[in-house]
Parts: sequence; C-alpha cells; structure tokens
Amino acid sequence: MLKRFIKYYKNYLPMFIADMSAAVVVALLNLCYPTITRKLINEYIPDGNMKMVVSLCLMLLGIYIVIASLNYFIQYFGHNVGTRMQADMRNDLFSHMQYLPVRYFDNNKTGALMSRITSDLFDVSELAHHGPEDLFLSVILLCGSFILMSSINLYLTLIVFSGIPILVAFAAIKRVKMSKAFRQMRVENAIINAGIENSLTGIRVSKAYVSEEHENENFRNLNRGYIKSRDEAMKAMAEFSSGTGFIGNLLYVIMLLSCSIFLLHGKINYGDFAAFIIYIGVFMDPIKRIISLVEQFQNGMSGFKRFCEIMDTAAETEDEGEEVLASTNGNIEFKNVTFSYGEDNILNNLSLNIESGKTLALVGPSGGGKTTLCNLIPRFYSASDGEILIDGKNINRFTLSSLRKHIGIVSQDVFLFDASIYENIVLGDTDKTAEEVHLAAKRAGISDFIEALPDGYNTEVGERGVRLSGGQKQRIAIARVFLKNPKILILDEATSALDNVTENLITESLNELSEGRTTIVVAHRLSTVRRADEIIVITEDGIKERGSHECLLEENGIYKELYESQFKEV
Repeated sequence: MLKRFIKYYKNYLPMFIADMSAAVVVALLNLCYPTITRKLINEYIPDGNMKMVVSLCLMLLGIYIVIASLNYFIQYFGHNVGTRMQADMRNDLFSHMQYLPVRYFDNNKTGALMSRITSDLFDVSELAHHGPEDLFLSVILLCGSFILMSSINLYLTLIVFSGIPILVAFAAIKRVKMSKAFRQMRVENAIINAGIENSLTGIRVSKAYVSEEHENENFRNLNRGYIKSRDEAMKAMAEFSSGTGFIGNLLYVIMLLSCSIFLLHGKINYGDFAAFIIYIGVFMDPIKRIISLVEQFQNGMSGFKRFCEIMDTAAETEDEGEEVLASTNGNIEFKNVTFSYGEDNILNNLSLNIESGKTLALVGPSGGGKTTLCNLIPRFYSASDGEILIDGKNINRFTLSSLRKHIGIVSQDVFLFDASIYENIVLGDTDKTAEEVHLAAKRAGISDFIEALPDGYNTEVGERGVRLSGGQKQRIAIARVFLKNPKILILDEATSALDNVTENLITESLNELSEGRTTIVVAHRLSTVRRADEIIVITEDGIKERGSHECLLEENGIYKELYESQFKEV
C-alpha cells in the first residue's frame, strides 16, 4: 500500500525534492544555535571578545532569516505537492467510480462515497506533505544532535539516547490500537455524511410531513455514533501522545541530572552543560514531530486504505467484450434468462423476442422483474444465466460503451444534473451542434418553453432539476433521446408520475420518439400501452400472458382484470 501511495509523488518529483532539500537545510541550520552558544560561553565571553560575540549573533540572525525563508518555501510548495497529489487521487477515484457497476452503488450510500472523495483524501494530502518532511527533519535532527553531542561527551550522549528504544517500543504498541480506532472513525464519518446527504435530499418530504424533529433525532443518533468513535480515536491518540511526552520529559530530567553530575565531577564545563541543555530542546523537537507524524500517518493511511478499497473494486470495463457494436437493426432476444439479486431470482428462465422497430409493453404487478429486464439490456446488471442477443449476437461480446450508445432510456424518475438545460440535453456529447440540440428540444415539445426563459438554453435547472416541473423534466429527458437517436428505446414508467393532461402531451412525444425504433415500454397505466405491437404480462412466476391489447382483453385473464380495475378507478 505504501508503494501505491509513493507513486503519486512521481509527477511532482522536482518540487518534492526541492521541498525536502529545504527541510534538510533547515534541520542542519537548527543545529547551529547550541554550537554557537557553547563557543560563546567557553571562549569569547570569558576572553571578553565582544567583536566575535557580535559577529556570531549577527551570523545567528542571518541563519534565522534563511530558516524563515526556507520555512516559507516548505509551507507553500510543500502544501502544493500535497494538494496536487490529492487532486490526482480524487481524479482517479472519481474516474474509477464512473465505471463501477450499478450494483456497487446499490450497496453503498452516496454520502459515504462522497466522504471518501473529500475528507478522506484531504487527510491523505496532509500526510503527503507533512509526512516525509517531518520524517526527514526528525532523522536529521536526531542524527545531527547525536553527532554533535557525542563530540562533546560520548557517554552523556549515550545516556540521553538510551531512551529512544523505549519510545519506539511504546509507539509500536500504541500504533495498533490507534490504527483500528482511526479506521472506525472514518467509517462513522462516512455514515454521518450519508445521513446528511439523505436528509437534505428529502428536505421537502420532511417539511411536508412535519418530521423535522424525527430527522433531528436520527441525526443526533448518527452524531452520537461519530462522537463515540472519535472519542475512541482520541483516547488512543491521547495515550500515545501523553506516553511519548512523558518519556520525552523523563529524558529531559535524566539529561539534567546527568549533566549536573558530569559537571560536578569535572567531566564537562559550563559551556558544554549549556550546549547539552539546548540540544535537549533540539532533541525533543523531532520527538514531537514523530508524535505528530504518527497521528497524521493514522489519519492519512486510514483514508488511503478506504481510497484503495474503491480503486480495487472491479470496474465494468474488466468484463467488457472486444467487439464494437457499430450499428444495429434492434432485434432483441432473451434466451432462458435468469437473474438473481442475492438469493432471490427476479427473473427465472425467461425467453422472449422483440423484432426490430416493434414496440413491446411489459405490464403486471410490482416485483415481477419488468424494470430488471430493461436493466439487463444495457448491461447495468448481468444475467445470472442464459443470454441476451442483439441481432443474433450475445451482448457480452460488445464493449459497454458501443452497446449503450444504441440504447435510449426515459424513466419515471428523471435525473437532471445541476447545470443548464443545454448541458442536460447534450450530456457531454460535444459533437452535437446547437441546431441539433434545438431540433431535439422542438421534437420533444419543450423548445417554446425554453426559448421563453430569460436565459433560454443556458437556464440553470437546479439540483436534480428542482426548478422545473415533472412534465418539463420528462420532456428534457425525451429531448436527450431524440438527440442521441438510438435504435433501441426503453420507456420505464415514463409518464406514471404525471397528471392526465401532461401524460397525454408527453405520450404524443413518446409515440413520435418510438417510430422506427425497437421500443420496450414498462407501464402500470395500461392506457399508455394500447398501441404496443405486443403486450406481455409478467408476474413473479414469469410470463403469464402475451398478445395485443384486444387479444388480451378477450382472454379474460390478468391483463383484463388490471385494465378493468383501472377503468373502474377512472
């Protein structure tokens, strides 16, 4: 995992090397102060040499100016490296998510995935910058202080550094607990983000049913879970920090006592004593950096592990066929298709044929697998058994992109992106001209409405198209398909959420859209399927009836019961 993390430095290696070089220079310059102090106390002050005293102080001032300049460079450019690495990881993660199978998003909450893209990767970027920097500084300061202290008195130096193995052992023990605690905190953070996303998305429902307090209580429960996990993480961190801090302070006491004993026995002089005391401060700085680094490492690597979990999830492209579906007549055949979600079969040994240019309607009670059948054609899901053919070829032979280019979908729940009307019709297909977009909108019966708006096609629709009515959103969805011009059309409850007047208007557009295309219509309102070339009644037991509208009414079966039931309701 560390190897995968390091590879993200590759694009910014020159900047990273410059940042680390600056950190090395800062560390070395920080070792000058104790040496200069020792010189002053041992030589120049006793000799009354004020010229050298002033010179060394001016030298020290110059050193501090250089250190300040390098620290500015480290903070600015070092954070730039971390930010750009974070952006690369975010790009990789978002891009990978675009190709994950639909089933993955069925099993993972949107808010939790958002947490992995945002907050998790922010901590990764902090680790990318501060981690190597703190590690370099700590190693150089420890090694440098050891060498310089040894030059004064080796035995005294060994006494001080003898505490490091104890510190390392303590840190290793506590790191295991911290790793587990910080990972759980990440999980709880993702859960609370998912809860926020879910609640804010449904804010209108909450207000309509006056359930604000219920939502507040749900959020408080999520918050309590997060607080508990955070408490555990901070408890582990506190144990580590306080323990290492105590060991460091204990080393300071040992150093003070040892220096006093050595001074009283004439093993060192007062300048050496002062230098050793200052070196303790230099020595403690990397200890504090290591403590901070461990916390950053736990935060950053727990976020990176969650990043890797998604990146290691197999994308759809790994199961793609190799053949490009350049064109199609639109003949679709299901041969003994079985599909299961978990342990339950949604479709069981289903066979049917849809001829090119014909319209097939799927009706029946909920749970029969009508929408599932439609989702199998563009391979949002893969059949558990059997095969689906287009023009006599198994759809698994085709690349997903080429397959889906020939399929247009209009569903009940139209999703519009928080962008302009124009962008929502085009959906990233930059090859389309403005004239083609306007024609698609006209054929969908939405152009007059769009052109009457102050900003026309540049009008922002809001999140999920909140600024538009249900009928307007449906027409934009229809305009998308007119622009795409696919050979295969899937209409999944495309008018069920609309009022009767709007439904009749939308149906006219859909009838025009269906002309010359192989069309599959899923509908509960049977008035919308009368014109279908064939109607299939699907229940949990499979296909129960099939035929034209008139033929099915004559059979006195399920279809007639459904039709008469709706007619009575009207």
